[in-house]
Amino acid sequence: MTTSPQPPTEPVEHTGHTGHEHAPYGHVPSPSHGHSHSHSHGPAAPVSKHLRKVIAAVLIPFATAVFIGMVILWPGGAPAHERTGVGFDRQTQQGKVVTLAQVDCKSVNASQVPSTGDTSTPEGREAQAAQTGECKKATIEVTGGPDKGRTFFEIVQPGAPRQLAKDQEVVVAYAPDAPRDLQYSVIDVNRKFPMALLAGIFAIAVVVVGRMRGLFALIALAVSFTVLTLFILPAILQGSNPLLVAVIGASAIMLIALYMCHGLTARTSVAVLGTLVSLLLIGLLGSWFIGWAFLSGNTDDNTGLIHGLYPEIDMSGLLLAGVIIGSLGVLDDVTVTQTSAVWELHQADPKMGPRALYRAGIRIGRDHIASVVNTLVLAYAGAALPLLLLFSIANSSMGSVANSELVAEEIVRTLVGSIGLVASVPVTTALAALVVSADRPGAPDTTPAAGPVRGGRGRRRKRST
Repeated sequence: MTTSPQPPTEPVEHTGHTGHEHAPYGHVPSPSHGHSHSHSHGPAAPVSKHLRKVIAAVLIPFATAVFIGMVILWPGGAPAHERTGVGFDRQTQQGKVVTLAQVDCKSVNASQVPSTGDTSTPEGREAQAAQTGECKKATIEVTGGPDKGRTFFEIVQPGAPRQLAKDQEVVVAYAPDAPRDLQYSVIDVNRKFPMALLAGIFAIAVVVVGRMRGLFALIALAVSFTVLTLFILPAILQGSNPLLVAVIGASAIMLIALYMCHGLTARTSVAVLGTLVSLLLIGLLGSWFIGWAFLSGNTDDNTGLIHGLYPEIDMSGLLLAGVIIGSLGVLDDVTVTQTSAVWELHQADPKMGPRALYRAGIRIGRDHIASVVNTLVLAYAGAALPLLLLFSIANSSMGSVANSELVAEEIVRTLVGSIGLVASVPVTTALAALVVSADRPGAPDTTPAAGPVRGGRGRRRKRST
């Protein structure tokens, strides 16, 4: 005599966390597991065919629009220009320190500041040190380019922030219009090997801990940088609207990264929708407050050089584009985590309705809000730390510091991004709760064709007797 039919064990083991069938047997994750930043929550329970059609009806036109926008705005490379020889816009080659000798600074006329005789001023102390200290005379060999093998001399003063060592690899700038003896100069050291080694350690750590998810995350990271370097930056240099380019490029990065890392599932699609809504909010708020605060986006030597080389670029639009792209990396973490949390809560208790799911998910989201906002603020503060230190040295008031355009840009960038992050939690949680609770039991379309189904059912009945 047989009891009421029970779900077969093989399909349950094959599908992992499969919602309604899996919950009654207690093999479900803890609801709090959804808050993990690893996002490795296992396969999502399949939703009904109807819901998949609704999600596809929203995302397919959006993805199509992003693709068409990239085709229309595709720059085909950065525009050519005549090098100015200023800042990063210089011709550079690789070099190597061949010899290094101690010389008297005064004998090589190393002083770049006229001696005032007043050592109480920075200029006077610098001039005195340059005239009385021991300098280093480095012989530099050019190791690349048409002048490979050519040597020149570089004088390093004792108080210089960059000191040279024998056999050290350096980066040299080439000024073709200068006199021959002054055409080459050392502008930096070569850090390629330690940077490449650090990147390799990072990649190994991600793959060892994350396994296939980590590998796909690295691939998505490479694709993101490809979109940034081949589409976003050249398109802005070609004169396209920076805001439009940033929205299209960020959307492409979002679609590729999320689906590649988390799979082509309804769970990921809900995270994409939540990220999209939050990006639109960040774009609107950023555009409004950047214009209202009269932020030009041209505040330092680098932005000044960009504006000088390409005066047609909208610098305030470039600032807004940076806000959108900078917020994207944290946004996808928040939206994926919130979506996963709601999915796991639903699998733990399939009887929970959308209201209960939202309330439970938003409690997890409040902890997430506190952590990511603090992270974002500290990240921007750390980047602007030298600037804040200068204001502290000048004994400027907090009002004066915040009113300066350099700091005001960072404040607007931080607060607009944080508002978008905060808004992404309730938006994504509500979307996930509505989608997962609208699923109907028995609706998932995961069975094969009619013929194999009849044969499979016959085998399952035979095993249960």
